Amino acid sequence: MINRLIAAVKAVFGRAPPTPEAPPVAPRAPKPAPERPKQTAPQAAQTKAPPAPRKGPATAKPRVATPAPKAPAHTTGLPFDALPLDPRLKASVAATGFTHCTPIQEQALPRLLAGKDVAGQAQTGTGKTATFLLALFNHLLREPPRPGRLPTQPRALVMAPTRELVIQIYRDAQALGHGLDITLGLAYGGVDYDKQRDQIAAGVDVLIGTPGRLIDFLNQGVYDLSAGQVIVLDEADRMFDLGFIKDVRYMMRRLPPPQERLSMMFSATLAQRVLELAYEHMHDPELVRIEPEKVTVDRVRQVIYHTATDEKIRLLIGLLQSLPEARSMVFVNTKAEAERVWGYLQTNDIPAGLMTGDVQQRKRERLLEQFRKGELAALVATDVAARGLHIDGVTHVFNYDLPQDAEDYVHRIGRTARAGAAGEAISFGCERYVYSLPEIEKYIGQKLPVEPVPPDMLVKPKPRVRLAEEERVAPRPGASGGRSGTSGGPSRRRPPRRTH
Repeated sequence: MINRLIAAVKAVFGRAPPTPEAPPVAPRAPKPAPERPKQTAPQAAQTKAPPAPRKGPATAKPRVATPAPKAPAHTTGLPFDALPLDPRLKASVAATGFTHCTPIQEQALPRLLAGKDVAGQAQTGTGKTATFLLALFNHLLREPPRPGRLPTQPRALVMAPTRELVIQIYRDAQALGHGLDITLGLAYGGVDYDKQRDQIAAGVDVLIGTPGRLIDFLNQGVYDLSAGQVIVLDEADRMFDLGFIKDVRYMMRRLPPPQERLSMMFSATLAQRVLELAYEHMHDPELVRIEPEKVTVDRVRQVIYHTATDEKIRLLIGLLQSLPEARSMVFVNTKAEAERVWGYLQTNDIPAGLMTGDVQQRKRERLLEQFRKGELAALVATDVAARGLHIDGVTHVFNYDLPQDAEDYVHRIGRTARAGAAGEAISFGCERYVYSLPEIEKYIGQKLPVEPVPPDMLVKPKPRVRLAEEERVAPRPGASGGRSGTSGGPSRRRPPRRTH
């Protein structure tokens, strides 16, 4: 048990998170692969050495994705022992084997531990989750609850835009807060409505959730925020993108005044709209800017294939089959195309998961666990579904569709360059989406290297399968599973507000 908890805490600082057992999509027994030099996708297309790369589905056999070797995390010269953390938190950090802070931790933690509000620019995978959890727990351990506080009045609130991100934060908090006598509550849409409601009604110290379901329970009187001492807003820029920002302001106005609480906000960019939110709802916040985006790009080997739209699925299957040890994320621009690509991978010996808003929440959670454990070779996702996910060991990112926003390109390829590791990003420049290439190259400050399409990688795929209807999200009037907090957009159902 202790070993599992230590492994879980390590996830917060840049290693793979703990994964509960889940039934695989297709039973496969992992087999150790013989050591061999690492190949990039283009190299695999041009190099022939035993064992020979698989050229197509005719001779292909199901394979297992092997996690990539871990690289040391990017750390700084500031040791955790030098920070004024509660001894119990120092013990949790020491148990992970990490001794020094990451850049965002070095810049933000001294300010937060001194009681100052921080608005930070940081990406997933930089250690920001550990940053705000350490500061949050330390504040609750050092500061007593407000006089007269009731069990239904959480001491801390953490808001994030998507279900998957909320679940990850909750698990990290469970690991890092083990033994602290601090209770956690979870609120997100899609599942467990009554279970979540009952847990919060019984009393929690830290409430973590998506804006929609948090407001749902708040309006029902399940809890109130008048005794709040800490507020964390994660992925603030994504809150704007998904239309949640009015909900965020609604929640923050129900907390005590900014000067009476510790406030933290993290965002991919500190754009003007994010800064306005910070200055409106925080007390003299200090800005912490780390340059993760461009650094992330520098650690990724990038290449683009200019290919016709009708050749993309053939090329993708050929490249994935030539990389039997890869763990890949495949990004597409629409839910319909994601389902189509997933269907082809499934029938061409590439076990894959599908992450879109149309897939049921429980199914998505199970697929994420399988992908983390290496039971799935690929994860096909849209930008909305994958934003905020931090999964270690991703070796390749495929931009099956070039994104229409240059920032999304960097968010995507950042899935494979985490905590100092390197990765590969392979893009397809088809006639439909190649028009966004100049904007992407301008944003990252470099031209994408062009590779010719290897003819032997254009395999003939088997017919695809389709997503079973019972695995889709099917909202039903009055059903508890379809309530608020979705990750696919701002549409949510709430109890009607009283007018008199």
